[in-house]
Amino acid sequence: MLVKRHRHRFVMEPKQPRICVSICERTVDDIRLAAMRAAESADLIELRLDYLDQSLGVESLREIKALFPVMPVPVIVTYRPSEQGGRRDLSAKQRLLFWLFNRPAADLFDVEFDIASAPSVFDSDKHFDWDRVISSYHNFRGVPDDLVAIYERMSNTRAHILKFALHADDAIDCLPVFHLLERGIKSGHEMIAIAMGTPGLATRILGPSRGAFLTYASPDNEKTTAPGQISARELREVYRIERVNRQTQIMGLVGLPVAHSVSPAMHNAAFEAAGVDGVYVPFEVKDLKGFIDRMVHPRTRELDWNMRGLSVTAPHKSAVMSQLDWTDPVAQEIGAVNTIVVNGETLRGYNTDSAGFIAPLLERCGDLKGASCAVIGTGGAARTAVWSLRRRHAEVTVFARNAGTAKGLAERFAAAWEPLEGATFKSFNIVVNATPLGTAGPLESVTPATASQLAGASFAYDLVYNPTRTRFLREAEGVGCETLGGLEMLVAQAEEQFRLWTGVSAPECVMRDAANRALSSSSSEYQL
Repeated sequence: MLVKRHRHRFVMEPKQPRICVSICERTVDDIRLAAMRAAESADLIELRLDYLDQSLGVESLREIKALFPVMPVPVIVTYRPSEQGGRRDLSAKQRLLFWLFNRPAADLFDVEFDIASAPSVFDSDKHFDWDRVISSYHNFRGVPDDLVAIYERMSNTRAHILKFALHADDAIDCLPVFHLLERGIKSGHEMIAIAMGTPGLATRILGPSRGAFLTYASPDNEKTTAPGQISARELREVYRIERVNRQTQIMGLVGLPVAHSVSPAMHNAAFEAAGVDGVYVPFEVKDLKGFIDRMVHPRTRELDWNMRGLSVTAPHKSAVMSQLDWTDPVAQEIGAVNTIVVNGETLRGYNTDSAGFIAPLLERCGDLKGASCAVIGTGGAARTAVWSLRRRHAEVTVFARNAGTAKGLAERFAAAWEPLEGATFKSFNIVVNATPLGTAGPLESVTPATASQLAGASFAYDLVYNPTRTRFLREAEGVGCETLGGLEMLVAQAEEQFRLWTGVSAPECVMRDAANRALSSSSSEYQL
């Protein structure tokens, strides 16, 4: 236990990462059950009393107050209005009366800044032990220009703990949050600083290692109370938050979107197995140049952290090349970088997708020289596939709905091309689906080629990895094709990334098992 009660007094253990799980239940029984479950993975519980059913009578409210002394972990009480992320419309007067006269005997109180600064609260010692008060500011629109001024006003309250929760539209929005965290800690405050939304995940994962009082988590991935919140179990088991410190090497995924990637599960499991002090974090990025300049490049970044490398996914694989100091010849030929290595004061770019694509194919099919290969698609995955196959002296034909893009890709790598509509693949040894068709979600029931089109082909390779058995693969199996799913490529390219970042061999079985667990735990859409 990192935070505990001692002789009816709330005390802090030595500074370590603390995870607070938010509970948003409507009845006393549900609160009791949720608290017991949350205590299995939480250091503190935030009880959102604004979620309580308004029809509860006086007796039920007494039952709720009676819960606090027997809660399994310390409790933060929150009574938040809808405009600040709460469930109910609560006037300032209603909240003020609650905090002054009706609050339960909890361990900490999350009091919005407008109430914490009210004269009737601020000027009296009898209402609060101010060391237990979290003065909070929420902004669901973004990061305000006057953030520092807001901090200065909040620091004039008597609250020892200051909390900021700001909406992030881009991973770059984590910067002012990290800077504010540092400013507050240097001034002697305990600080909670969160960038909400998927672009702000880095603040939730790395905040405690940079001095944050706590980080918030959901009891599971279904019951989130703020945008971008992830489960306490994920923070502990995937990101190993207790082990992350200021010296930990930071790797991550840059793309748009990134929320459902299985790459964090794979790489973080590999760090653990290989004994590498590293953490892999998703970064949802719109402004790629700004992100590289301000958060990544050693010569220009504005954050003091041990950034060592990045995976790059759609839509940034080509655009990122102009931001690098050096690019591997393979990546130059393909025209895409999916891996960045921070080498001293420079950024170096590589393409491990090519090795990831070809390795499992060679293992299954052997020498590809002269093999007749069809590649469906014209995007980044198709470009990698065509280049890799041509490098092995295979005969390649590109199939796509758009004749212009198919022709352009084919001519770039001395391949043939044909329209996808009405195509038949009976004369091909290998057929590759390099489109997103079949990916879990709205596209899951779609296939770029049916059984009748695939009849006569020998081998079908789908670069989609979720689900592991796509409709394309089922159609191919139905007419006797051998098949290969995209998980093999996913793991193979990740192994090479791991080696480039760490200089040691990746634990392949560990990465594969972690990817399978992540895929089986959710039916959401994943992407590399």
